[in-house]
Amino acid sequence: MAEMVEYFPGIGKIQYCPDAPPTETLCFKYYNPSEVILGKPMSEWLRFSVVFWHTFRGTGLDPFGAPTLSRAWNRPAETVDDAKRRLDAAFEFFTKLGVQFYTFHDRDIAPEGASLAETNANLEAVVEHALELQQRTGVQLLWATCNLFSNPRYMHGAATSPLAEVFAYAGAQVKKGLEVAKKLGALNYVFWGGREGYASLLNTRLREELDHMANFFRMVVAYKKKIGFTGQLLIEPKPKEPTSHQYDYDAMTVIGFLRTYGLQEEFKLNIEPNHTTLAGHCHEHDIAMASAFGCLGSVDANTGSPELGWDTDQFPMSVRDCTAVMRYVLAQGGLAPGGLNFDCKVRRESTSLTDMFAAHIGAMDTFARGLRCAAKMQQDGVLDGLVATRYASYRDSELGRSIADGTATLESLEAHILKHGEPEVPSGQQETFELIFNRYL
Repeated sequence: MAEMVEYFPGIGKIQYCPDAPPTETLCFKYYNPSEVILGKPMSEWLRFSVVFWHTFRGTGLDPFGAPTLSRAWNRPAETVDDAKRRLDAAFEFFTKLGVQFYTFHDRDIAPEGASLAETNANLEAVVEHALELQQRTGVQLLWATCNLFSNPRYMHGAATSPLAEVFAYAGAQVKKGLEVAKKLGALNYVFWGGREGYASLLNTRLREELDHMANFFRMVVAYKKKIGFTGQLLIEPKPKEPTSHQYDYDAMTVIGFLRTYGLQEEFKLNIEPNHTTLAGHCHEHDIAMASAFGCLGSVDANTGSPELGWDTDQFPMSVRDCTAVMRYVLAQGGLAPGGLNFDCKVRRESTSLTDMFAAHIGAMDTFARGLRCAAKMQQDGVLDGLVATRYASYRDSELGRSIADGTATLESLEAHILKHGEPEVPSGQQETFELIFNRYL
């Protein structure tokens, strides 16, 4: 029997210790999974997930410097046995941290072979090990996805590639990915179009590429139903980087795409706030937009550095931002079967194993604080009441009701203004709203 290796020696299961001093970092001060908030335990509102790629494949490499993170589970050579050991380290981390879920790309957990058949065989062997670890620990797969962007074959895109052979390879890869997701009981399956876009319109047939991508998603839906995979399908918007323009630019763009191609009943959105800010929106904009249209399925809970302007994938440590996110999560009754997936990486200067725990603990605590703040706001109803008052004319007047129910006409609007004259426009009270919001933090 193989000797059990402990990858995080000296670190036990992270406990809830609300009275711990600020310097005690290996405990939760705010996240108490059993604490009931608005009728549900925190753990149901905050369905935390750890990503496999940044956390267990990350090396600290960036475009300007060599790797800085030396991990016992990362080795220069990559074999199936190496991949299994890496999973062992990951599940030790998941259980000590106390999260319910994890996520991965297919190429994160198993090495690519010399052919698709060899690659699939590698993946199957590692998936068997993942299944054993899931059954042993109770940790579930929040979502799986396929890496359709790293390999050079995808340099021009996958489902939007100008080469039919590349499109076919991507389809074969996703077919296997859906089978893996079913086997591991994934609750969701995500599509991130890392290279589904263009670098230049001079060499691009834009509509043809979008038509091809829609056909790709139709094949996905058909195969999902054929094999009986019941997980939720998600698309993750991103505006740019690595392409100049990606077709899934933001939430509204993806919603428009889905409705254009009749796919709106089959997909929801996985929103990453760092991507939202890259699109020029505020942190919570795409979460609000997706939720408003009934499309918010899951959240890649991270943030960026606005002063840098690129995808830095930092851990969310702003109580303000987490509160803003949780307001929408509470309003729609939760994220299940989705969750809050920490698509984040420790900084390349944060090299110790305890930094990995501190980063996740800090983010989990921050979301716990955000949940409590958002719940108090919802219970008090002050902000909601002020917003309702701002839009009351659409509810309390005959004119407003006719606009809201679609019975108004341009003629009726003109008649109303001719009779009643110039409307009175009250203050928007933006600073008052901001002041009240901040008092709950």
